[in-house]
Amino acid sequence: MLYSDNGRLYHIQVAPGEVGKYVILPGDPKRCVKIAQYFDDPVKIADSREYVTYTGTLDGVKVSVTSTGIGGPSASIAMEELVQAGADTFIRIGTCGGMDLDVKGGDIVVATGAIRMEGTSKEYAPIEFPAVADYEVVNALVASAKALGAPFHTGVVECKDSFYGQHSPETKPVSYELLNKWEAWLRMGCKASEMESAALFIVANALKVRCGSAFLVVANQERAKRGLDNPLVHDTDLAVRVGVGAIRNLIAADKAAEQK
Repeated sequence: MLYSDNGRLYHIQVAPGEVGKYVILPGDPKRCVKIAQYFDDPVKIADSREYVTYTGTLDGVKVSVTSTGIGGPSASIAMEELVQAGADTFIRIGTCGGMDLDVKGGDIVVATGAIRMEGTSKEYAPIEFPAVADYEVVNALVASAKALGAPFHTGVVECKDSFYGQHSPETKPVSYELLNKWEAWLRMGCKASEMESAALFIVANALKVRCGSAFLVVANQERAKRGLDNPLVHDTDLAVRVGVGAIRNLIAADKAAEQK
């Protein structure tokens, strides 16, 4: 473990025992306080760099929320240190851009797996190893989305390191590769594009913990290209409620399993 002089984990500045077993992972630090409002008795534990952490309870069980910033490198650091602090179940809640034409702004995408178009996961596992979500977490997210009546999709998402490599690939020196691979992902039925799930799923596998992801679809550039209805939505509250509901589902399932 790498600690600061104050005895806290170096980057996230949390001490072991200060976080719950279950942790929600948004990217934006400002989303943490909004998510923590769904907890009972939330307390701000740490605020360091891009990492803000609150801990409270859900159904009498300690839970936390920690922001990760943007991309795989910072997200992997958060997961590594949160596991050292005592967490073992993670749900990434964030935003994505729709890809499949059926995916519209305002919908929720639950990732079952992620395309490893990023660099962080390659320092954990060979590229042949797939980035897949934990099935218990996926099931909990799907059940939560259904209970809320949320429009949702399940499937593979594309995970990249360069936001503008997706949104203006034609301007990049490697446009030939970016454009061709994007077309391949579309042909394979990829649901959406985002920036953290591949790293988180691979790191979770390496650390033997559970991880899943659910995203608000902000918009769909493929629908826009075709002149289709393309709502632009920024309110992440529905995705947050799906995530909180999933945590509750996992708490209940884990308690039931312990009683057998």
